[in-house]
Amino acid sequence: MADSAMSDRETTHFGYREVDKDAKAGMVGDVFDSVATRYDLMNDLMSAGIHRLWKRFTIELSGVRSGNSVLDIAGGTGDLAEKFSQLVGDGGRVVLADINASMLRVGRDRLLDTGVQANLEFVQADAQYLPFPDDSFDCITIAFGLRNVTDKDLALRAMLRVLKPGGRLLVLEFSKPTNPLLGKAYDAYSFSILPLMGRLIARDADSYKYLAESIRMHPDQETLRGMMEEAGFSRCEYHNMTGGVVAVHRGIKA
Repeated sequence: MADSAMSDRETTHFGYREVDKDAKAGMVGDVFDSVATRYDLMNDLMSAGIHRLWKRFTIELSGVRSGNSVLDIAGGTGDLAEKFSQLVGDGGRVVLADINASMLRVGRDRLLDTGVQANLEFVQADAQYLPFPDDSFDCITIAFGLRNVTDKDLALRAMLRVLKPGGRLLVLEFSKPTNPLLGKAYDAYSFSILPLMGRLIARDADSYKYLAESIRMHPDQETLRGMMEEAGFSRCEYHNMTGGVVAVHRGIKA
């Protein structure tokens, strides 16, 4: 009976492991609880600072302007939200949302220390069940967060719901390198150097091993574009950066 019950449960991937679907959010939460205080430092070291260029391009693609309402999901330490806060001005609104309380706290403290504007709000929220009314935002961004969501299709539909007609979704995420040689070098870096850096700097090799595995399990560029179209987004497109190591997808709510 026990084996039968286990086989009836819905499962999903946690890195390369198959886990109970209901358990994934808590396991991902443990990862980010562990790395929250050193998250920005590790991002700079892992990408040699290039993540800032990826995010700058995402902001340019967003088309955000004065007076807009922006939702930054999995906003973490708030680097995107800070830029959007400056762009939308006093008449706009930026919501930094993250499911993880530790990451949200680090982001809020950092932005408060830098003199955050009154147009910025902080909300603990699950991307699958966004606690906002329909047609609330002109733009939604999710940077390096979608791969950690248990049900990506559910999350994409939730994002579509809270976007205004004509609103834009930008998904910035690790993807699949377009060059096989680059792919091999990237694999060697991800599974050898990255966990070592995690152990030495963040004192947590296992979390960075999971992050490397989660990247490999994330849908490739064409698959994610298809998922966005299936969720109801139109004019879906993507732009590869750094040879496809990272891609930014954009879709519009008709």
